[in-house]
Amino acid sequence: MAEENKPAWVELSSTDPAASRAFYSKLFGWRIDVNPDPQYGGYALAYTGDAGVGGIGPKQPGDQSPSVWSIYIGTKNADETAKKVTAAGGKVVAPPFDVPGQGRMTVFQDPSGAFISAWQGQAMSGFVAGGEHQFGWAELNARGIDKALAFYKSVFGWDAKESTAGGADAPPYTEFQLGGESLAGAMEMNSMVPKEVPSYWMPYFNVADVDAAFKKATGAGAREMVAPQDFPGGRFAIIADPQGAAFGLLKMR
Repeated sequence: MAEENKPAWVELSSTDPAASRAFYSKLFGWRIDVNPDPQYGGYALAYTGDAGVGGIGPKQPGDQSPSVWSIYIGTKNADETAKKVTAAGGKVVAPPFDVPGQGRMTVFQDPSGAFISAWQGQAMSGFVAGGEHQFGWAELNARGIDKALAFYKSVFGWDAKESTAGGADAPPYTEFQLGGESLAGAMEMNSMVPKEVPSYWMPYFNVADVDAAFKKATGAGAREMVAPQDFPGGRFAIIADPQGAAFGLLKMR
């Protein structure tokens, strides 16, 4: 379950929630239940067995941005987290608010411009992670990573460790650590990425076979972003789902 200052939840905000639900249930075998209560606006919970793994919901009315996966970090007090965000040079986009009967949350941008959220769980404490077809890793692609590193240290207490996970020829990679445990990664945005693409956080989901999952995803309409390849810790690929949301496939050694 969700722990303070560690990834707690992932959520897809989709331009076509029904199509997204169909894609991910086919790819990962998720059981996806739409909440019938109108106050939740068609929000759905995804499960592997009885384990909650994330949410899928529609874009907010008037939101013209593309589909995107969001990362939530656990907190004991969303209001205090929002204050820390402002003090550390971030921007609170959605001040803390209650999700009826579930918890309290806030959405913000780090100094590099990447959106990330904090979740103060109540009835809904967070996801189950680490298993197959569950959350495996979170990664920040930043324009100006140095600005972000100090920010996450101030807000969540994360230490930044230079990593060799990408291999000797790869660009510098940072692992965010809490108490010596690696829980997320960060890297400077590749200069080849179009300038209109902002900094962003992205989730990886664990799979038993990256190549097989990649083939299944692209066969179901996903688009290749990074083809399956090895890194010292295992194998990964990055794809955009049919609605355009980027996510990774991961198999650790």
